Amino acid sequence: MAVVRKRGEEIRHFVLANVKQHPHDIVALTSQEFSISRQAVNKHIQRLVKQNSLTLARSGQKSTYALTPKHSFENAYRISSDIAEDIVWDADFKDLTAEFPDNVRDIWEYGFTEIFNNAIDHSAGTYIYVHLEKNAFDTTIFIMDNGIGIFKKITTELNLEDERQAVLELSKGKLTTDPKNHTGQGIFFSSRIFDRFSISSNGIIFSHSFGTVEDWVAGSKDLGFGEDFSGDGTMVGMEIDNNTSRTCKKIFDEFSSDLDSGYGFTKTNVPVRLAAYGNEKLVSRSQAKRVLSGLTKFKKIILDFEGVEAIGQAFSDQVFRVFSNSHPEIELIPFNTNEEVKKMIVWTLTEKRLNEQAKE
Repeated sequence: MAVVRKRGEEIRHFVLANVKQHPHDIVALTSQEFSISRQAVNKHIQRLVKQNSLTLARSGQKSTYALTPKHSFENAYRISSDIAEDIVWDADFKDLTAEFPDNVRDIWEYGFTEIFNNAIDHSAGTYIYVHLEKNAFDTTIFIMDNGIGIFKKITTELNLEDERQAVLELSKGKLTTDPKNHTGQGIFFSSRIFDRFSISSNGIIFSHSFGTVEDWVAGSKDLGFGEDFSGDGTMVGMEIDNNTSRTCKKIFDEFSSDLDSGYGFTKTNVPVRLAAYGNEKLVSRSQAKRVLSGLTKFKKIILDFEGVEAIGQAFSDQVFRVFSNSHPEIELIPFNTNEEVKKMIVWTLTEKRLNEQAKE
C-alpha cells in the first residue's frame, strides 16, 4: 500500500508541476509519462479538484485545467527614507510563506529583500508595487517600480554602449552602480535560486530558468510568467516550487571556491551569445571585450557558447590569447561549443602555444 500511495503522490505532483504548460492535454501527458490509463489519471485529477488544488473549466467537450489560486496579495509602497525591505517582508510577506519548509522560506526572504532593496536604492522611482500569487504547487511574486528602468540606469552609470549590454553584465554577477553600498551579487544569486526569474524594463528582458545551462534572453517583453510588462520602470518576476529541496547555501556554494582562503564568489557563467546584438556574428575584438568586461573579479569563468554558431579569429584571439596571457591566474572554460567554435578555439590555443615556444 505504501508503494501505491507513493506512486499516487508522484502522479499528482507531476500533474501540478505540468498543468501550467499543458492545461488542455495534461491527462494525455500524465497517462504517457506513467504508462497508465486516462481513466486512472482522471481519478487523480478529480482528487486534486476536490482538494481545491486544480480548477476545471469546460468549453463544449473540451476540458481545461489550471492551478487554483490559494492566496493572492498585492500592495503599493511609497519609496521614502522610512521604508526598508526587511520591515515590509516581516509585515506583509513573512506569514504568507510560514507554511513552507525552512529552505523555501529562506529563499523567498533572500530574493524578496534583495530585489525590493534594489528598487528602493536604485530605481529613482516613487512607488514599489508587489503582487503575490500562491497555489498548491508554487508561488510567484512580482516586484514593480515606476523608476528609470534598471537597464537604462546601468547603461548610464557604467557608460555602456547599449542597454542590451546591461543584460550581459548582469548575467556575470558582481555588477553594481553603487560599490560602496552594494556587492552586486543579489540579482545574480536570486536569478539562480528561483525556478524562474525575470527582469523586464523598456522592452528588454533578463531571464533565467533553473535547470537550464544558461537561458538568458534579450529583446522581448514577455517575462515567461504569462505577463507582459512594457511600461516605465522595472518588473521582476520570481517563481519557485513550494516544496523544493533547493537551498540558498547550495546555490552560493556552486559559485564559490576555496572558501577557507576567503575567495567567496569566485566563479561565474557567461552567456557569450549576449555579446552579439541582433543578427551580429561574434567576430570582432570589441565584441570579445564585451564578454570579458568585469571578469577579472573572478578566478574561474565558464564561457557558455550555447546558441553561438561560430566565432571569428579576432574574437577568439582576444579571449583565449590576449586576455588569457594578461590574466594567467584566471581559468577560462569554454562550454557548449559546437564544432565550428571548438575549431577556432583550438586554432587560437595552438597559435598561442607556438608563439610561446618560438620565444623560448
